[in-house]
Amino acid sequence: MPTKKKSDGRWLRLILHGKVAREPAVREAVEGVRAAGHEVEVRVTWEPGDAERFAREAAEAGVEVMVAGGGDGTLNEVATGLLADREDAPRAMGLLPLGTGNDFARACGIPLEDPFAALTIVTDTEPVPIDVGKVNGRLFVNLASGGSGTEIIAETNEDLKKVLGSAAYLLTGLRRFLDIQPVEAKLSGPDLSWEGELIALAVGNGRFAGGGIPLCPDALLDDGQLDVSVLPAPAAEQRVERIVALLREGRGAIESEMESWRTDSLTIEVPESMYINLDGEPLKDTKFEFELLGKALAFHLPETAPLS
Repeated sequence: MPTKKKSDGRWLRLILHGKVAREPAVREAVEGVRAAGHEVEVRVTWEPGDAERFAREAAEAGVEVMVAGGGDGTLNEVATGLLADREDAPRAMGLLPLGTGNDFARACGIPLEDPFAALTIVTDTEPVPIDVGKVNGRLFVNLASGGSGTEIIAETNEDLKKVLGSAAYLLTGLRRFLDIQPVEAKLSGPDLSWEGELIALAVGNGRFAGGGIPLCPDALLDDGQLDVSVLPAPAAEQRVERIVALLREGRGAIESEMESWRTDSLTIEVPESMYINLDGEPLKDTKFEFELLGKALAFHLPETAPLS
């Protein structure tokens, strides 16, 4: 039987990435929320898979709200744990952004530098249902990206990103530009058909990747649609310029060259295996079957979140 919460406030279980468990600001935020009358239990991850397991255990125990304390990868693991075998009913969660990119938090306006303010959003707002993406059996809350251009985002060193910010992607790209090759791909879905060579693609429930690069700048979290962006391969002599523009400013910098759609399902086929990055985690295959789980997750969000 689910355990009842022990106070009149909310019952939170904070699933905290081990790398940030000793941060003084995090400890102060937890104590501040407890002082406000809320029950906060903390679980600290040690290895991959811990966050997902902790979320499953919390759901089984009847915890009111699970809070992912980390980056987009931790967010993904917690959401996956909450929705395991439970895709028919929303589950409540919140986010304490403590990663490097924090792309979901950036798009939603969750404070990045104030852990107490981020936790207060969880305690002081009602959760709203949002969509969750799914591809080849794996979930993503924020965004899936692929192609040579977006591989630069995935391969950029985390420490370099902390020091240089978005410039780190350009530095990584300088080592990769000569190796960038177009990917032959076929996209199909309801009212969607495209085939050709691309150098970048994004399938967004959220808007940003790579620490604030707007690859799907118009995506909404609850509209029942995935935003799909494709950058077709330009002439070889123009690739560096286009990718630099994409990494610096996002889709808007090359909007006239982008192909874009909104759909609730999508199939991407490539002749050779390709990596797709799901909330910071890799998936490799030759065929990717996307679907949308409409309003599958209840999330505590600020008013600035991109909702319909």
